[in-house]
Amino acid sequence: MPHSFDLLVIGDANPDVVLGPLRAPLAFGQREQLVDTGVLTLGGSGAIMACGAARLGLSVAFAGRVGDDDAGHFVRGALAARGVNTDALASDPELATPLTAVLTEGDDRAILTAPGTLGATCGDDIPDALLANCRHVHAASYFLMPELAHALPGLLRTARGHGATTSLDTNDDPSGEWRPAGLSEVLAVTGILLPNAREARALAGPPAGSLDEAAARLAAQGPLVVVKDGAEGALAHDGSVLSRTRAIPVRPKDTVGAGDSFDAGFVAAFLAGLPTARALELAAACGALSTRAHGGTAAQPTWDEAVAAVTDNGENHS
Repeated sequence: MPHSFDLLVIGDANPDVVLGPLRAPLAFGQREQLVDTGVLTLGGSGAIMACGAARLGLSVAFAGRVGDDDAGHFVRGALAARGVNTDALASDPELATPLTAVLTEGDDRAILTAPGTLGATCGDDIPDALLANCRHVHAASYFLMPELAHALPGLLRTARGHGATTSLDTNDDPSGEWRPAGLSEVLAVTGILLPNAREARALAGPPAGSLDEAAARLAAQGPLVVVKDGAEGALAHDGSVLSRTRAIPVRPKDTVGAGDSFDAGFVAAFLAGLPTARALELAAACGALSTRAHGGTAAQPTWDEAVAAVTDNGENHS
């Protein structure tokens, strides 16, 4: 039976309020500070990745949980407007939709999140029929959803049993511990691990000194490790071979969601059958191009735009 979707994304979805850039330290004491821009947009690592993949031409379904409130209705509508199927996005009658405020400062940002439904999102929110009818399953924000994290090894194992490939972007660990029980079990059924450089070092743990060493240690646990390193580009380690790509030069409005757009690019390239080195280039282009507008989804590229950016970057460095 043909797959219903190219990609199933499991994870977080919420409104983002993006404000910035800050040009002075954040002031309390009821001080009002003015910034150049403020945007209300779709956020959540999983949601941004899903939209990026749909923009690249994949058929995408999203599974997770939001509240039965105005914020949840906004999320559902924003995903659907970008071509993402939301039939498996559950509405919680009691808990609120998560909400995130992002304060930007240069190429950095501070993130404040009210978790709402994130803690209640669980394995039962992910329909078996979707796991059985997709080519690839991507999970996001592992540390924000402990109930879902507990179920994730079984969910990914089920998907793999139906022939799907898998990927994971853990994102940040707000606790700063980085050592939850069960992470090694998840990595054993994860085909592609997609951390940024700081997350890769934290997940690998001491004494991983260089980023190359951290990637190698994570790859030894099973997955292809693909690491986003901002202006330094990106690298991939499959346990024996290390690949690198340089960054695509852009003048970013902000970098919110760039890593999630990178994830979308890599998964789309992987599903298109491209070799790792080429997929890395496409992913870097998707991440960079997404920064051309404020928020995570407004400037996500099409496949043709990403390919053109890779070609131009190669010509400019030849």
